[in-house]
Amino acid sequence: MQNHFQILIIGGGNAGLSVASQLLIKNPKLEIGIIEPSEKHYYQPAWTLVGGGVFDINKTERAESSVMPQGVKWIKDKVKAFFPDVNAVFLSQDDKVTYDYLIVAPGIQLNWNEVKGLEESIGKNGVTSNYSFKYAPYTFELIKNLKKGKAIFHNPHTPVKCGGAPHKIMYLAADYFRKNGVLNNIDIQYWSGGPKLFAVPNYEKTLLEVVKRGNIKLNFLQKLVEIDGENKRAKFVGFGEQNKDIETWVDYDMIHVTPPQSSPDFIKSSPLANAAGWVDVDKYTLQHPKFKNIFTLGDASGLPTSKTGAAIRKQAPVLVENLLSAIEGKAISAKYTGYTSCPLVTGYGKLVLAEFDYENKPMETFPFDQSKERWSMYQLKSKVLPWLYWNKILTGKA
Repeated sequence: MQNHFQILIIGGGNAGLSVASQLLIKNPKLEIGIIEPSEKHYYQPAWTLVGGGVFDINKTERAESSVMPQGVKWIKDKVKAFFPDVNAVFLSQDDKVTYDYLIVAPGIQLNWNEVKGLEESIGKNGVTSNYSFKYAPYTFELIKNLKKGKAIFHNPHTPVKCGGAPHKIMYLAADYFRKNGVLNNIDIQYWSGGPKLFAVPNYEKTLLEVVKRGNIKLNFLQKLVEIDGENKRAKFVGFGEQNKDIETWVDYDMIHVTPPQSSPDFIKSSPLANAAGWVDVDKYTLQHPKFKNIFTLGDASGLPTSKTGAAIRKQAPVLVENLLSAIEGKAISAKYTGYTSCPLVTGYGKLVLAEFDYENKPMETFPFDQSKERWSMYQLKSKVLPWLYWNKILTGKA
């Protein structure tokens, strides 16, 4: 195994692959290694539509080998430890790989085990999650078969990838129930660890109208701690001033759970992490504040913005420009604004395209009011973006 690279990338997801592709377009002579243990690569943004019954789950999965950029060396292994003082990482079997420059983009960790009973219950007992390739189709089974009762949609108390996903599926479910004449028989509830529905007021006002349309009850500052699948009930503990430590058991007929999330364990315990366990980073240059030959982007980074593929698409060219400047011994000057985007599906054929920066100020692409629900934006999510991902983003051309 080759054990030294000019540029070593941790992670073969959206962030790692798109950066590698962009680097090689700029300079095909770069010597790049990518550490990624997975055999499969997934287009996860479509899993909301899978859960809504309008997207084929099999179209979201490809072999990792088919998306690995030509000209990189793929190391099929896991990282165990970082030794940035000597420019080295150790792999699962203690193999050592060294580098001149390191890009850290391993993605986010889903902590299913943090909710008692979740792993034992999911996929049955009315418990599902679109955050899993395995269970996203079960979400639609539950929605389709529910004629009356209680449907719970959960958002955890932690940052998550695609912050809109926990409630997008709720809006699709409400629309499905309405179209099938059973909405009045179903009690839809949203239980969230967040303090509000959406951070950007311009978009939240539209979402609150969607909530009203679906007769959805909102519960904030609530942490899901247990699923009792056998008895179809979930336990929440409040942590706001009004409801601190108050325990509530909620019965359900179906519950969509978003697992608590964090940076991967091997990041949390490393010298690269900030106090919250994410990769420490200058939020504009994407360079590590202490180790200047280390850069980061994507969901494991400590960037104070939503963790989305759209954010990665704007981070990648900034990182590439700054890394190439560093290699050439020049000052780094490219800056990331915190741009992120959340295509908020609000029903079948309806979508609000939220785009905003670090200050939660809208940064919109189109010359119309994007806070309104639009059919055209739904087509963008369901048809254009999946094609763009496989054909342009991963190949470094978009």
